Amino acid sequence: MKFLNLKALAVIIGLGINVHALALETGKPAPEFTAQAGKGNIQLADYRGKVVYLDFWASWCGPCKLSFPWMNALQSKYGAQGLQVVAINLDTKQEDALEFLKTTPGNFHIAYDPKGVMPRQYEIKGMPSSILIDRDGKILAQHAGFNDASKAKIEQAIVASLGNK
Repeated sequence: MKFLNLKALAVIIGLGINVHALALETGKPAPEFTAQAGKGNIQLADYRGKVVYLDFWASWCGPCKLSFPWMNALQSKYGAQGLQVVAINLDTKQEDALEFLKTTPGNFHIAYDPKGVMPRQYEIKGMPSSILIDRDGKILAQHAGFNDASKAKIEQAIVASLGNK
């Protein structure tokens, strides 16, 4: 395992590079989080032992509306094998998210981050964005956007990660 020495860290800070970006490297631990869910809070640690498909979405995001039925299908198809889809809503008003969910329900865990803490932790650049996290809490893959072409690639990564118990 490689560690940054203090000199390298000083250079990174001096250049204004976000040190948190280093945590998103494939194979590195995913940033821990606590997010408000319907009945209490959820944390990444709650899902240790499961493969987590962490999705960031907002009510105003067109591709998000398309991704929800697909994520429902993923949860249904692979949940028994250890997949947990967790969708983090980033709307500043929870009412907007709840309105979205009336017409586009999610049959997976949904949490809310109206202050936008998690997208900064995970360095999210667009909507939707997803992070695939292994059973030990390490980053397997990251993806921005959603379209038909990306579905097969993402599902292939999920299937591969579920095979590694």
